[in-house]
Amino acid sequence: MNTSHYYTEIVKELSRAADLISDQEAEKLVDEILKAKKIFVAGAGRSGLMGKSFAMRMMHMGLDSYVIGETVTPNLTEDDLIIFGSGSGETKSLISMAEKAKSIGGKVIAVTIFPDSTLGKLADVCVKLPGSPKDQSENDYKTIQPMGSLFEQTLLLFFDAVILRFMERKGLDTDTMFGRHANLE
Repeated sequence: MNTSHYYTEIVKELSRAADLISDQEAEKLVDEILKAKKIFVAGAGRSGLMGKSFAMRMMHMGLDSYVIGETVTPNLTEDDLIIFGSGSGETKSLISMAEKAKSIGGKVIAVTIFPDSTLGKLADVCVKLPGSPKDQSENDYKTIQPMGSLFEQTLLLFFDAVILRFMERKGLDTDTMFGRHANLE
């Protein structure tokens, strides 16, 4: 198989994945973002990178968004929201953060393959995304891609779709967002 064929297969998998995402769960996520004073994102590995891109777009929308672990991240308070991206929902460091956020009174959202995971059960809102965990032997969802690639790609596209929905609800356009884009380069 050549590279373009693999690309086509990946796009097909992503298209099938989109049909399995709950609009009701996604709308709850948007509602929580609208209510929050500050929004934090966290994830490990590639899921964390997808979260970083989400935080950047939220900043472009004028929201106070932060990535857990960065040196400029402020404290979380009871008026804030933390969004976790985790395929398994069992990443120990993320579970610890979620427990701490809950103890402070912050809202917790999990975006995961497994809503019944530890992280999913801790969450105030849980969004189920299709995909396979890194160890694909533990899941019936089939993908040609290695490890958690399908989840991570779906997470990125889901977060971009959430941005579009937020823009629609707030009456924002790309020109407004571009005005907040870094211009020191």
